[in-house]
Amino acid sequence: MNRPEVDFEAVFHALPGAVALLTPDLVYVEVNEAFLAISGRTRAQLIGRYLFDVFPDNPQDPAASGMRNLQASLRRVAETGERDSMALQRYDVEDADRPGVWHERWWSPVNVPVPAADGAVALLLHRVEEVTELIRARGREGAGERTPVLEAEIYTRSRELQEVNERLRAAHAREREVALHLQRAMLPASGVPEGLRVAVRYQPAVSALNVCGDWYDLIDMPAEGRAAVTVGDVVGHGLIAAGVMGQLRSALSAACRVAGGPGQALEALGLYARSVEGAECTTAACVFIDWNTRTLAYSCAGHPPPALARPDGTVTFLAQATDPPLGARPEHSARAQEHLPFPEGSVLLLYTDGLVERRGEDIDTGLDRLARSLARHRDLIPEELADALLTDLMPPSGLTDDTALVVVCL
Repeated sequence: MNRPEVDFEAVFHALPGAVALLTPDLVYVEVNEAFLAISGRTRAQLIGRYLFDVFPDNPQDPAASGMRNLQASLRRVAETGERDSMALQRYDVEDADRPGVWHERWWSPVNVPVPAADGAVALLLHRVEEVTELIRARGREGAGERTPVLEAEIYTRSRELQEVNERLRAAHAREREVALHLQRAMLPASGVPEGLRVAVRYQPAVSALNVCGDWYDLIDMPAEGRAAVTVGDVVGHGLIAAGVMGQLRSALSAACRVAGGPGQALEALGLYARSVEGAECTTAACVFIDWNTRTLAYSCAGHPPPALARPDGTVTFLAQATDPPLGARPEHSARAQEHLPFPEGSVLLLYTDGLVERRGEDIDTGLDRLARSLARHRDLIPEELADALLTDLMPPSGLTDDTALVVVCL
């Protein structure tokens, strides 16, 4: 049976709940009939206007916080791409026909991101349910014909909850700054092995919670005519992840200097990770560059595959030696390792998953996007190439996971 065509605009306007669509800059794009009814506004008074120009806080209430709370929620949804169900809000509304006359109103809001094709937040869906009469009725039940004590208590508890949320967000922001400082202190210095044309980038996520699990490293072994490049991603974020990251990065650096190849280095790291709390399921990629034979040896532990761009513009993902993440196997076993020759003028790219993964999108789509960008910019010098890749691949709303990348011109 053929599916009937759905008129989504008609569905939107027929929804029984009050819904508005906003741009990330909080300008009204569309509202349904239920929203017009409860807000007491016409479409002409809303569409194309900034939310808080239409609905400011009640100037007669010095304790009013509805505008600040709603703005914080909507900004958070735009930055993180995560929905936010707000605590019960008192948010008074000015009478549309009698300027200066404000009506006490209570709302239960939910804010939801609407993604574009590239995963970036394109719109914000703001759904509100008015509960003013319910609160007043509960107040009358609890206090007869006297002042609705319950209403005042709910208002007080709602404000207390908002204050707790604000303190938590401030604490997360402080933890983010400390963790980022720790992260940068433990990542290698800007200097690179002599003769190696390299650019490195670490880009923190826009969210305060999703930072400090990624690392990169460059290891020079001139006596053997080799160099090693590694990247990794610890499960978890914040100070704990930054500490685990530092331990694993240092351990892999040491292993690369004594191992016969990247497979053995990751094998040793996997054994070490079993003794480090928080290291379970860390992913890592390791590539040895042999300048004498112009060959790459590589191994991946559950990590997105490194990419090799040749001078003719073809891009190959080093995906033939991928095993489970560190500590994911119940029993120890050797790590896979493969080799790939490279012509002079090639570009090697190692990166973490924040560069290619997008919510609701297949990983192959992100890898295809990376391959096209790498092929297009392969002739740039390393620093310019790293910047071009970030420009092409970062969502407009910013990365939702921290990202490390290493560009090596071979």
